[in-house]
Amino acid sequence: MDLLASVFDLIITGLQKPTLGFLLGGMLIAALGSRLTIPDQVYKFIVFVLLMKVGLSGGMEIRNANLADLLLPAVFAVLIGVIIVLLGQLVLTRLPGIKPADALATAGLFGAVSASTFAAAMLHLDDVGMEYEAWVSALYPFMDIPALILAIVLARMANKKDPSKRNQKSVTVGYVIKDSLQGSALSALLLGLVLGLLTRPESVYDSFYEPMFRGLLSIMMLIMGIEAWQRLAELRRVAHWYAIYAVLAPIVHGLIAFGFGYVAHQVTGFSPGGVVLLSILAASSSDISGPPTLRAGIPSANPSAFIGASTSIGTPICIAIAIPLFTQLAIAVF
Repeated sequence: MDLLASVFDLIITGLQKPTLGFLLGGMLIAALGSRLTIPDQVYKFIVFVLLMKVGLSGGMEIRNANLADLLLPAVFAVLIGVIIVLLGQLVLTRLPGIKPADALATAGLFGAVSASTFAAAMLHLDDVGMEYEAWVSALYPFMDIPALILAIVLARMANKKDPSKRNQKSVTVGYVIKDSLQGSALSALLLGLVLGLLTRPESVYDSFYEPMFRGLLSIMMLIMGIEAWQRLAELRRVAHWYAIYAVLAPIVHGLIAFGFGYVAHQVTGFSPGGVVLLSILAASSSDISGPPTLRAGIPSANPSAFIGASTSIGTPICIAIAIPLFTQLAIAVF
């Protein structure tokens, strides 16, 4: 009960902070019929700056880190992404009204990673004073890419068994890896990691990226809130099981990752904050690189189902509940 009370207090406190407040504000103005829009180029610029900041920070930390400490969490990140997709397929394909392609696209999207939610989690840990390894951002592609690959490969295998879909264009593993790495999210993040690792960007990091981070993240949350409400209307047109899955999945996936993170903590000294961030990587669902990759890789899947479940329900649940929940769980366990 004390844990639940602490989580509830953190949620109430979070409502007063820009991250969650701006997300809910975006949903509110969209619900009221506001025609407020943020230009797409502005949105792309914000995403780029946020991910460059996260990547630069991680690269600078990796430069001074023991790479052996990163190895086990990286292996666990791959395993977590695979487990989430397999678990999602197992659950969703057994529910009425859900097609295999839609189930795998949804599982793949929830197995992939949300860069904006991860950035919000880092900011939350900074606010509560919980330390973490900055190189945790390097775990992003280790979870994101395997989840997307597995979902698409499983969908293609299922299509081969369906005579009506055998003529669909094949999507190879190499294509998925290339498409993911070339996507705006991973490109910016990996660029930041490389620059942080190989150059000395501390001056521009301290004078530009760090001061801009909180303000740009608040605008990003506003955009996500508007899109979440818009996608909610689409979600109503498909099976309601997606909504139930989207509510439960962030918590279940986060708990799976928390267990792996606890093992990494015992073996390598992985920090409690690192365990929280690993949990949020798992609890989040991709909002930038995942949707276009899955649209191309599983063209028979209904975007209203997998994107609607992720954007309109999964992301708000992750930010409003999962982040404070796993933060408080880490405080209780460690």
